[in-house]
Amino acid sequence: MDITGFLKAHRLPETYADTAQKWFIPLAEQITSHYKSAKRPFIVGINGCQGSGKSTLASFLAAYFSSTQALSVVTLSLDDFYLSKSDRNSLAVKVHPLLATRGVPGTHNTELALATLARLKDYGTVSLPRFSKATDDPYPVIDWPVTNSPPDIILLEGWCLGVPPQSDTELKHPVNKLEAEEDPLGIWRRFVNTQLAGEYQTLFDQVNFWCMLKGPSFDHVYQWRCEQEHKLAASGVIDNSGVMSDEQIARFIQHYQRLTEHGFQTVPPKCECVFELDENRQIKNQHKA
Repeated sequence: MDITGFLKAHRLPETYADTAQKWFIPLAEQITSHYKSAKRPFIVGINGCQGSGKSTLASFLAAYFSSTQALSVVTLSLDDFYLSKSDRNSLAVKVHPLLATRGVPGTHNTELALATLARLKDYGTVSLPRFSKATDDPYPVIDWPVTNSPPDIILLEGWCLGVPPQSDTELKHPVNKLEAEEDPLGIWRRFVNTQLAGEYQTLFDQVNFWCMLKGPSFDHVYQWRCEQEHKLAASGVIDNSGVMSDEQIARFIQHYQRLTEHGFQTVPPKCECVFELDENRQIKNQHKA
């Protein structure tokens, strides 16, 4: 595998090569050993809070599997299944204004996600949904990449991937200013929780192998998310009207706080591999099942 080329393509520091050598290549070998005795395709779920590096990890694993193992790999993000602005605005009118903002369960097209996985398990060609965070809308279907199925491995990553619903008791009290001021009756968070308890769990149940990039706390998400948005702004996208300012990010991430913190507690027990990150997103520890 050409790690130097990978670092350049993803604008990563040279230290990422050491991280890959120490942590991610052994993870890839662990996944390969599980894959060999499993049905095709083998679905790997990667959970991580915003900015933790889960998309980059998925890209690295895909490159490693294809170049060193000659395996066919499909990479999907839960983000690729976000509803359009129009559909979210409809939810905002019918259910709660906070649903206009993408992110939480209820703002994804889970029916499309399940249908995509179903098609990837059969023979044929499959169009892979893609979402533009710069425009805050899905890319036109004609621009979706097409792959031959079934692949050997599907890498599925997402910030709330694998997170279970909360109890009624946990939903009672707001966790931040956004919930206290804009969802005082708990209508939004209860709707989100109900959605999470439904088709999202059906989707999560299809994962064969779980991995988590576990941040030290939610406090670090703001810093990491700002770095992510600055990178998007500098990427030269044609329309960057959807790129957020630091002030907008501070409000935006509050939508994610409840389930991110819930995931810190509930996702690790189901994982085959958990990487604990420090404040600089460097791996400080690993736990294996």
